[in-house]
Amino acid sequence: MSITDRISPPLQVSQWLNSPQPVTLDGLRGRVVVLHTFQMLCPGCVSHGLPQALRIHRLFPPDQVAVIGLHTVFEHHDVMSPEALRVFLDEYRIPFPVGVDQADPASPAPLTMQSYGLRGTPSVVVFDRCGCVRLNHFGQIDDLQLGAVIGQLLAEAPAQPPVDAGDKAANQTDASACAGGACAVHA
Repeated sequence: MSITDRISPPLQVSQWLNSPQPVTLDGLRGRVVVLHTFQMLCPGCVSHGLPQALRIHRLFPPDQVAVIGLHTVFEHHDVMSPEALRVFLDEYRIPFPVGVDQADPASPAPLTMQSYGLRGTPSVVVFDRCGCVRLNHFGQIDDLQLGAVIGQLLAEAPAQPPVDAGDKAANQTDASACAGGACAVHA
């Protein structure tokens, strides 16, 4: 888990599902943003991460908290196509916008996953109203702990945003959460 006070790099998404137009972090400024990264074939994502994202989506007012998903595929690329994702989202009744993380031809890890230093799935990244990463967590996170972070950010007065994302290392997690229910990236 890590916390930064830097404006985040943009999401690098090849296509958006459940949204009539592309979703940007800039477009969500003024709201707390909860980004859940997942893979369709990740057991921890299906059993914990996505149900948690659904609970947040249903609990908090959409003008205060935006929930977005990021399908960040780093393994089994051939079977996790955007078409399969569309069916998956329909079957699991995922209503919030979900982006497909842009593939990197030089790496199994997609581009947003790399720029945020994500170690695998499920991961959750929480942005404050100014677009700064305030939580970057790999693996399962307790609902109460995540709800406390969201509540704290909702209670904060909006501050002036920092200038830019700075170095990639600031967005790295120091988590040792590489445990059951999480799919780690293997370089």
